[in-house]
Amino acid sequence: MTDAIPQDWIARLTAIVEEAGAAILEVYNTDFEVQTKGDESPLTQADLAAHRVIVAGLEALSPQIPIISEESAPPPFAERAGWQRYWLVDPLDGTKEFVNRNGEFTVNIALIDGSEPVFGIVGVPVQEKVYVGDVRQTNPDQRAYVLHKGTSHPLQVQRQNDRQGPLRVVASRNHGGERLEAYLSEIDALFAGCERTPVGSSLKLCVLAEGGADIYPRLGLTSEWDIGAAQAVLTAAGGGVYTQDGAVLPYNTKDSLLNPEFLAVADGSYPWIEVLPRFPEK
Repeated sequence: MTDAIPQDWIARLTAIVEEAGAAILEVYNTDFEVQTKGDESPLTQADLAAHRVIVAGLEALSPQIPIISEESAPPPFAERAGWQRYWLVDPLDGTKEFVNRNGEFTVNIALIDGSEPVFGIVGVPVQEKVYVGDVRQTNPDQRAYVLHKGTSHPLQVQRQNDRQGPLRVVASRNHGGERLEAYLSEIDALFAGCERTPVGSSLKLCVLAEGGADIYPRLGLTSEWDIGAAQAVLTAAGGGVYTQDGAVLPYNTKDSLLNPEFLAVADGSYPWIEVLPRFPEK
């Protein structure tokens, strides 16, 4: 696939994400129960309801493209290694945020081509927002934007050389610990301070894409479905997600679907890997 996503697909994908968001909010507004999965992460009926909506919608849209969702068992690498394209889905990223009722949870659909997220759509049901990023779109007005209550606003990251003041960092509400604190202390000494904002779920990458922060250092494990859609949005807006060696974070290249630690940045043209310290040793 070398072209942008067809506009009629984007309209249908937006409708799927909004329908999944509505299914999530139906549960959100009740006294829902929380189960625990094998990896100790929480699971609610909202995760499963959104999963059913998305899978049904994608199968109707593109029956020829396989799907990997957090809420279904992924096929073995021997099978998916032969896939050129597939949908990567996290029906409800930020279940802890959902359980805590802070609104910072998202619906995520990415299209992976080769090892690259080339399209992503991220819904934020409580905020009534849908972020869209099409990495291969040449029309700047259609490349990265956010829909808010039916109105489209373009996404454009802020260039680091145009900024002054402290480095703005988004970080997880639930992960980090001593290594992250040590890393942020190093940053504080290198720049004119460090402003830290806790944000849940894949919304962190969308904040970068909107120009609301400069970097998101992820020290700790994530799965590919956690950030695939938001990575496409951020990349389309001018940012990027990189490993500690400076490589673009890849997808579907190994048996495990766990990501290495990474650095997400708003300005993909700035030499962050050279400027910032390496993550502290584990």
